Amino acid sequence: MVAQFLRLKLASLGSGFRRGGWHAFGLTVGLLYTAALTIVICWVLASARAASDVQLVRDILVIAGGVVALCFLLVPLLTRHDGTFDPRSYAAFGLEAATVSRGLGVASLISVPAFVLAICALFTIVTWSGSLGAAVLAFVAAVVCVPTWALAGRLAASVSAFALSSRRMREFGTTIAVLVVVMLLPLVLFLATLNWSRDGLRVVHSTADWISWTPFGAVWSVGGDAATGQWGTAALKLVVALVTLAVLVVAWRAIVGHMMVTPERPGQAKASIGLGWFGRMPSRPAGAIAARALTYWGRDSRYWMQLLLVPLFPFVMVGALLVSGAVRPHDVALIPLPVICLFLGWVAHNDLAHDGTAIWLHVVSGTGGLADRLGRLAPVVLVAIPVVAVGSVLTVLAYGSWDVLPAITGVSVCLVLSGLGLSSVSSALAPYGAPRPGDSAFAQPQHTGGSAALTQFVTLLLTVVFAGVPVTMMVLGVFDGADWFQASLWTGLGIGAAVFIGGVALGAATYNRRGPELMTFALQHA
Repeated sequence: MVAQFLRLKLASLGSGFRRGGWHAFGLTVGLLYTAALTIVICWVLASARAASDVQLVRDILVIAGGVVALCFLLVPLLTRHDGTFDPRSYAAFGLEAATVSRGLGVASLISVPAFVLAICALFTIVTWSGSLGAAVLAFVAAVVCVPTWALAGRLAASVSAFALSSRRMREFGTTIAVLVVVMLLPLVLFLATLNWSRDGLRVVHSTADWISWTPFGAVWSVGGDAATGQWGTAALKLVVALVTLAVLVVAWRAIVGHMMVTPERPGQAKASIGLGWFGRMPSRPAGAIAARALTYWGRDSRYWMQLLLVPLFPFVMVGALLVSGAVRPHDVALIPLPVICLFLGWVAHNDLAHDGTAIWLHVVSGTGGLADRLGRLAPVVLVAIPVVAVGSVLTVLAYGSWDVLPAITGVSVCLVLSGLGLSSVSSALAPYGAPRPGDSAFAQPQHTGGSAALTQFVTLLLTVVFAGVPVTMMVLGVFDGADWFQASLWTGLGIGAAVFIGGVALGAATYNRRGPELMTFALQHA
């Protein structure tokens, strides 16, 4: 039965070339590039045998191998897969789960990435061939390595096809991937500013030592540890590699067994009781719009993706400032909450564009601009209240002095209220194309001209300008005296309230005046 799965995998690989044309040409060019890269890697591995610094060779091999292993696990989660090698495709053939798991597991070895991995893993034997014992352990590690990560890739692909089959789950997975990538930016900044001539070897060695004890790097460090005389450590890491393979085999058999008795994702019928937010909000135009907005923010990925991305900006800024040394570590604690509040008030600057043609309901029903403006801000306000309350206390604890509480509260409230007031104006005065209702949050339409960038920039810039006075007072309080903190609170509250009230009033008047233009905009971007 395993032979049939192998023939099916070979037929699947060859089907791309049978399509002919540019598809076959692209596959051929890709294979040639892959072959050239494989030859270069193998040449480097063979040349490393004569290197004088065995420890450095081992460290580089562990780090590079760990990255490759991580790619085998993560890349399938972010790509689409056909159903040919989905265990659910064989549920109707009367095959046992053990047979399917064994067949698909062996078939996972027949792929271009697995083939390249096998060749490179075998060439590590040449790298450590200066010692017979190290070469033997490197051979054992190579034999363990290839099925481990080929099976990990197959397992990740099946999990992606099963657990991330719905569009919402795929968007959630993509959002998490974006978060991970952005969170790596401080690491990139650290590496870019590192003094490699002085600290490079130390950082590489400590990183490799840490990775070598993880499932991603253990199998790659076996030969190197043996070559440096650490036979006991090499044996322990070989055990880690074997345990990793065993865990993957058990997990693979378990998920195949589960998927074969669950051909389709079970639907979950939800019993709706009551009117949801519509039953909780006041029976007024503003309350109805607020209920609709809250429902959208809770269900539509276009909205909650923005909230997930908001905390990333201060994370990146703090990492960059700590690495560069531009701000004292003690004062960095004052930065995250204001930056979060800045973008939190800004996320509603194009809220009207997310309605699509549904905006006609507001226009034809004669909904006033004030009710529309206030109702749309309800979700952001409900999020901002706990963010400012909890964030202010956490900031004070991180800073180490309760004297700064009035200032951080005033600045944060000013940024949120100013951003909401300006967003009320911009969403009615200069909306731009957004992902349509029902589309993916990442399906950003193309914009002709610079209206989108200009609206975003001006809204952010004006928010910072209005909050400039309380921010300046908070900075003076840090460096000149705590008396400025109390002034920052009242100034921030006053400016924030004034900008919010003025912005909502101006936005309401703009909305009332531009009703036909807003309908035209909705039809053009439907």
